Amino acid sequence: MTPQSEDFSAWYNELVVKAQLVDRGPVRGTMVIRPYGYRVWELLQADLDRRIKEAGHDNVSFPLLIPESYLKREAEHVEGFSPELAVVTVAGGKELDEPLVIRPTSETIIGEYMAKWIDSHRDLPLLLNQWANVVRWEMRPRMFLRTTEFHWQEGHTAHVDEADAMRETMWALDAYAGLARDLAAMPVVPGEKTPGERFAGAVRTYTIEGMMRDGRALQAGTSHYLGTNFAKAFEIQYQDEAEQRTHAHTTSWGMSSRMIGGVIMTHGDDKGLVLPPRLAPYQVVIVPIGRKEQGEEAAAEARRLGAAIRSTGIRVHVDDNRPNLSPGFKFNEWEMRGVPVRIELGRRDIEAGVATLVRRLPTVEGQGKEQIPLGELPELLPGVLAEFQAFLLARAEKFRDEHTATTDTWDAFAAQVAGGWARAFHCGRTACEDDIKAETAATPRCIPADAPEETGTCVRCGEPSAYGKRVLFGRSY
Repeated sequence: MTPQSEDFSAWYNELVVKAQLVDRGPVRGTMVIRPYGYRVWELLQADLDRRIKEAGHDNVSFPLLIPESYLKREAEHVEGFSPELAVVTVAGGKELDEPLVIRPTSETIIGEYMAKWIDSHRDLPLLLNQWANVVRWEMRPRMFLRTTEFHWQEGHTAHVDEADAMRETMWALDAYAGLARDLAAMPVVPGEKTPGERFAGAVRTYTIEGMMRDGRALQAGTSHYLGTNFAKAFEIQYQDEAEQRTHAHTTSWGMSSRMIGGVIMTHGDDKGLVLPPRLAPYQVVIVPIGRKEQGEEAAAEARRLGAAIRSTGIRVHVDDNRPNLSPGFKFNEWEMRGVPVRIELGRRDIEAGVATLVRRLPTVEGQGKEQIPLGELPELLPGVLAEFQAFLLARAEKFRDEHTATTDTWDAFAAQVAGGWARAFHCGRTACEDDIKAETAATPRCIPADAPEETGTCVRCGEPSAYGKRVLFGRSY
């Protein structure tokens, strides 16, 4: 593959295909997610779905097609999405009376039904979530990161007041940050978007931002407090305890299959994928070594070992049905596909009662292949995988911190965002953000939630800072 240092974009585009994660779809900007890639999505989905349900949300399913008039009822929303919309005007061989939009997101159609389902304060909060595919027409598609059609979940909730809606908004942000750290080993930065970066129609937008290994930022999940904007557009009202009709406060929040792209670019190297064990379709692969009778003996022992490891709850694959391929080819392939642990097993190993354990990356300096007694492997491997998961998180955190700097001058800022993130004061004006982007390609990623309170002058225009904190800037995907 093309080395990351030579062309990071080319490295990524080659890897997602060679690692059998995706294939390009027949329509420009679409993707076919292959079994190996879809299993990563399923693992992400299962963990997030558990968190969502444990917090009291119910899953629903809404139509893919939305009447165009629904979107037009919230002017800022439709304006924000207008360039990305795909519209159906002919169906059943006839021109439709009203065009239908293929959903780019579902605030409008869900708002229509929230208005029907909510009558009293006793109906609130209404906590809904949808696992779905959406369509946003992309001019510069890239697999997982920006595709015309992608998979995601979208939470939509209604509440009695701002305080309750904001608790929900922040719960979703914390859930995304926890998922990113716990499963993807991505040390994301949670924070609020500036007004110029808000979701169309939102009062406040919050995000988790991860740093990729080229120093760029990836927005990996967002949570929006919508105030009463959509409630007023769709008449989502409830009767309060004083029997007055009041508009509900709504939220929406989403995480998509672009998280897989984030995993690839956070941990991958010139040899290929590096998958965190909790997201790896196969956490362990056993490769038997030998030809003919010796190969059959090794394969039989590998299957017995695989069964013992599988009984501990580890996802294990025994590569025993491709006799036409050499062990060396298999070693390289599984390394490229990011399997955390490889076990090599030949006749001499069996006679010695051992197997060779190889980690995808050494977790300590100088760590190479290890000879492990066969009987100890099933008990040992959970600890090895947990150690590797923690190592990847710490490595990514170290990389992010080494490529983030506080800047107070324009020259220092411009130099920093060329290959990393800059913490800088910002006036908050959208026109100034546009100027910064035009000059450096950097945008305000977020106002970090854990940033210390301080004020100063905008790194670009010299006006007083607007947020009482420094803003995190970087180039992004």
